[in-house]
Amino acid sequence: MNTIETRELVRKFGDLTAVDKVTFQVKQGEIFGLLGPNGAGKTTTIKMLCTLLRPTSGTATVAGYDVVHQRTKVRQSIGLVFQDPSLDDRLTAMQNLHFHAMLFNIPGDVFKERVSELLEIVELTERAKNEVRTFSGGMKRRLEIARGLLHHPQVLFLDEPTLGLDPQTRHHIWEYIIAMRKKEGLSILLTTHYMDEVEHADRVLIIDHGQVVALDTPERLKGMVGGDVITLKTENDEIAAQRLKEKFQIEARRVKEELILEVPRGDKFIPKLLSTLGNGTRAIEVHSVSLRRPSMDDVFIKMTGHAIRDEEASAKDGLRANVHMRRRR
Repeated sequence: MNTIETRELVRKFGDLTAVDKVTFQVKQGEIFGLLGPNGAGKTTTIKMLCTLLRPTSGTATVAGYDVVHQRTKVRQSIGLVFQDPSLDDRLTAMQNLHFHAMLFNIPGDVFKERVSELLEIVELTERAKNEVRTFSGGMKRRLEIARGLLHHPQVLFLDEPTLGLDPQTRHHIWEYIIAMRKKEGLSILLTTHYMDEVEHADRVLIIDHGQVVALDTPERLKGMVGGDVITLKTENDEIAAQRLKEKFQIEARRVKEELILEVPRGDKFIPKLLSTLGNGTRAIEVHSVSLRRPSMDDVFIKMTGHAIRDEEASAKDGLRANVHMRRRR
């Protein structure tokens, strides 16, 4: 059973096509990743699925409900955790959760049981009566996750959920997300440009310039890169790339100030590489060389021709979920 289905989904802003004929399905209980640089169309896609933007054309259903014609049903079936903070800092953690419960008409007895369970899971029971303005960034994210799950949604949307958090806090946030996925059996649609977070997904859709570039499991996508990855820095990358192409028929990609090669048995190839660059009438000095297995970053570079832009998303592209939801309910 699919909890999300899109077909030829398009969203235009004037002459700009932000999402261009995107088609995919998310299975029940699946973690589904949307991977791409800022401005690729990830957040716009989520906004349409959450009924905050109307598609220009195409169709989409969430939890079996049409995002255009059954918006209220869709909203009742989803939880939202987006990149921009959406908590009321002047309220306590419990008050924020209670306000959310009122919006979704959660009965008092159900709320009492549910909120106790969720606060314990995200380790905020001791801080339930504290104002949110006293919380760290990681604590706020944990509270937003608890709030997004309060009404038992079928689908949880996570749009850059750990943006700006330190690695240790990001790790803990993912522990909570995975634990809740197993406990609740909900589907999770994740957008990110952190490569390590993509590894948590069952399947990943790579999107760039609003178009689907690739869709498969992380392991299969990495298998498309082929062989080991050698990263090389030399005194003259242009000549080095030309010499490697002439000698081994290998196309070296230039990414930033490095050359990247994909070869089988990289450990056996490196001595040949060094010998080729170091010999001849014009020896090329090698500043550094490293070997590793393919990563999701390599997949993205291969699919799109450029690296993920590891920059913070613009505030204009952020989704202030609760504000919009309250205004349009």
